Amino acid sequence: MGFNHYSVMLKETVDALMPEKGGIFVDGTLGGGGHSFYLASKLPCGSRLIGIDRDGDAILAATERLKPFSDKFVAVQNNYYEIDEVLNSLGISEIDGIMLDLGVSSFQLDTPERGFSYMHSSPLDMRMDKRGGKSAYDVVNEYTEDELKRIIFEYGEEKFAARISSAIVTSRAKKPIETTFELVDIIKSAMPAFAKGESQHPAKRTFQAIRIEVNNEIKIIEPAIRAMVRRLKKGGRIAVITFHSLEDRAVKQTFADMARGCICPPSLPVCVCNHKPEIELVSRKPILPSESEIEINPRSRSAKLRVAIKL
Repeated sequence: MGFNHYSVMLKETVDALMPEKGGIFVDGTLGGGGHSFYLASKLPCGSRLIGIDRDGDAILAATERLKPFSDKFVAVQNNYYEIDEVLNSLGISEIDGIMLDLGVSSFQLDTPERGFSYMHSSPLDMRMDKRGGKSAYDVVNEYTEDELKRIIFEYGEEKFAARISSAIVTSRAKKPIETTFELVDIIKSAMPAFAKGESQHPAKRTFQAIRIEVNNEIKIIEPAIRAMVRRLKKGGRIAVITFHSLEDRAVKQTFADMARGCICPPSLPVCVCNHKPEIELVSRKPILPSESEIEINPRSRSAKLRVAIKL
């Protein structure tokens, strides 16, 4: 199965970085290389593009896809959170632009053996980087009931988190929970009948929560953005696509904090902190996908793009 992933808000995201000016650019979530391919096609000679992804399948697929731009492009298997490590290893001190697409790829969701989907029976995994680290199996079978309740409620925004976490703990006491379908059945058994009739799958929110926990998706957003902005040249741009409220809240709050000037207490009559904003927001409100794009790819409906410029 090929690494296919629809590149949400492709033109809006790449054009926001102004690649035609040239320089050094980073795609922190390379995926199948859709955004990077378009970005590379816009870069003038002498420019560089670094693609980062923790998924080895993505690295292979994107490298193949971007062969026409091998003089400009290099792929690195790592987490975008490690931006300093990646750039230092390449001898790069500053960059002109960076983009992040925080969505899970269609390939990951639709490949049964990756264990991301509640629609396929497979071993519980959900790791974006298959080389190591905790898996969904570890979270489901080793976390305490309170820990499970917290992540399912916080990351999945699941109102039946307490019932689901209790059912998981009860079930695993008899035998380990090993597959996605086993977990789906447990989730369904814990939910009241009326909840199972909702339009979305009853396991969707819990699977989302476990995936976020496995890959530490939310906690790394703020420190990663701050590290990326530090590596931007003055006038460099950062563009971030999010797909659910937790991601967008983290990006929005981080951008807002970095765009603030004075941080003195309101009671002071004049500013004494001399704090300067680090970035300027391109727009206060996020850029949203067009209706025509949503028709082509319904998964893009929840996407939001935020862009900022380094001051």
